[in-house]
Parts: sequence; structure tokens; C-alpha cells
Amino acid sequence: MKNKNLYLSIVLLFSILSYTASGQTKIVNKAFDAGEKLTYDLYFKYGIINVRAGKATLNTEATNYDYKDAYKLTLNATTGGLVRSMYSIEDTLISYMDKDLVPLLFTKGADEGKDYTRERQIYKYNNGTTSIRTIRYRNGELSFDENITTDRCTYDMISILAFARTLNYSKMQRGDNTQVQFITGKRLVNMYIRYLGTSSMKVNNGETYEALELSLMILDKAFADQEEAMRVWITNDENRIPLQIDSKLKIGSTRAILKDLSGLKNPL
Repeated sequence: MKNKNLYLSIVLLFSILSYTASGQTKIVNKAFDAGEKLTYDLYFKYGIINVRAGKATLNTEATNYDYKDAYKLTLNATTGGLVRSMYSIEDTLISYMDKDLVPLLFTKGADEGKDYTRERQIYKYNNGTTSIRTIRYRNGELSFDENITTDRCTYDMISILAFARTLNYSKMQRGDNTQVQFITGKRLVNMYIRYLGTSSMKVNNGETYEALELSLMILDKAFADQEEAMRVWITNDENRIPLQIDSKLKIGSTRAILKDLSGLKNPL
């Protein structure tokens, strides 16, 4: 009997350690699945200039990463026409996450104007600690290659969007915040996903949806100054489809408005 109790205790302890071995919270994802494809019209704003500039896509694929079933989320934004001759944008952001939406790898290739950057963030998990190797090249020159460790859940620019789609907004009041940790370059910063209420939004496929409005706010180390990284509108249904994404560039800003959608996990 003693041996049996000891065996059960060891199994229980192993189970607990297995659950906490990752420094990242496992997420139940009811919003999206592999096969989802979203297309956006892209607009560019700089000063008084506010014109349609190109297109963006956000695709979710099933893949395998480090012998694990995973999602590959790819956001691509490209300018064209007159805007491209003024200020070209060719950005590709890719995030690999496991089926519990735990980040595994983030890559970014950004060609904006005359500058181009390449970034890679590699996540490793061990005994409740997250280790992130973050690398950046700018215009072909190494900017940094560092390892960052943390015991908190940490998200990149794409996985944070996936995380935001899984939150329960039904119990939130306008102005409520969900705090998460966000990695930008070689810095870990605090981010609030701020719920700003609901509204009706007509997008470029001609449909009008009830939308949840979110502001993704980055806070500095003093928790005083705030900078809005993105403003996002998502459908107020189980899919939580991003309808519009506003984001800043080094010069000006972009707005992506939904044009087409397919491969949804849930009926609209």
C-alpha cells in the first residue's frame, strides 16, 4: 500500500511539473483553426495623405514545429501603385504557436522605405521559465543577439492578436484591461489589452458586423507613459475575426480593413 501511495504521489508530482514546466499559460482556443484566410485592403496615412495603398493577408496553417503540432500564422502587408513609389512597404510577420497558443517562434521581415529589418525570436520553456533568444539585423548589420529570461507569459506581435481573440469580453466593462507581457525587440514590456466597448462596423466586403473595439497599449517600465501599439476591431461572435487593424510605422500609419474571409472555425 505504501509503495502504491508513493507511486501515485510521484505520478501526481510529475503531472504538476509537466503542467508548470512551461512559463506560458495554455489557452483554450475556440476562435480559429488552420485553414482560416483573411484578406484586407491596406490604407496608408501620413500627414494629410490618406489613401488606399495595397493589401494585407492573415493566414493560419497547420504545421509541425520541433516535433509538435502547431499553428503557423502569417501576416503579410504590401503596398502598391502610387504609394509604393512614395513609401514602399513589404512586411511579413510569422508566428508559430502550439495548439495551446504557446508561442514557439516569431519572425519578422520588414522592408519599409529604404530600411529593412530581419527579426527572430525563439522561445524555449523549462521548469516555469521562458527563455527567448531575440535577434535583429537592420540593413544587413547585426543590431543585437540576446537571450532574455522571464517567468511570465510573453507574446509577440502576432501571437498577441491570437491571444486577444480568445478572451471573454462578455463580462468586461468599457475601459477594463487585461495585462500581458509583450516582447518588442530586446525589451520585455507590459501591455494592456483595453476593452473599449462595442460598435457596428461596415467593412470592405460590404457586410456590417457587431464589433468589439480593443486598444493594445504598451506601458514603459515606470507604468506611467502609454503608447498605443495597435487599435483592433474584432467580430462580437465566437470567431473574433479581426475586422480592422490600425498600426503605426516609422513614418505614418497603416489601416487594414477586412475585404474577404474563408475557412472560419464557427458560423458567422
